[in-house]
Amino acid sequence: MIGQGEHQQLDFKFEVSDSKKIARTLSAFANTDGGRLLIGVKDNGVIAGVRSEEEYYMIEAASEMYTRPIVPFEATRWDLNGKTVLEVYVSPSPNKPHSAPDKNDQYKAYIRVADENILANEVLIFSWKKKYKPDGTLLKISKPVQILFNWLDTHNHINIHQFCRIAHINYYTARNILSDLMAMNALHYTVVDKRIVYQRTGA
Repeated sequence: MIGQGEHQQLDFKFEVSDSKKIARTLSAFANTDGGRLLIGVKDNGVIAGVRSEEEYYMIEAASEMYTRPIVPFEATRWDLNGKTVLEVYVSPSPNKPHSAPDKNDQYKAYIRVADENILANEVLIFSWKKKYKPDGTLLKISKPVQILFNWLDTHNHINIHQFCRIAHINYYTARNILSDLMAMNALHYTVVDKRIVYQRTGA
């Protein structure tokens, strides 16, 4: 795993000194495709080892005290040449969105993009909430929806501000339409230049 380097589903931590910061990574993994934390490994892949049992309890605190709803995890200890690496696995969650405190202690939802945790936007958060509603989502094929699909026939992706402009609608209408389409799996998100954009599913 270390040989893969850090990526969307793998993060190295030399140590755990801040449960709130780790909670953001747990949130991002749970809200995206799941992933693993290797604690006791430097960014360059050198194994430093964890110092004490304290590392596990910091992860446990991150999960139980600083993620909402709680992000469950599985922990495995690996002993390598007299050094211990703690592997923490988080599975993709069916209970999105999971939030964690930002630097100002405001609870926000995160997603994992490459080897970074970035803030989820309102469209994603609304789509997750709609997706797991027991009564499902009903979408009317309105003129803005037709304009959106016509645009995506000739463009790879669209952001919410482009959608507002080409369909002559306000932000809130665009947010609701995009989140409805994502909840129905007609669209999915991707990230281009650290901005969240939307594509047709299958594109």
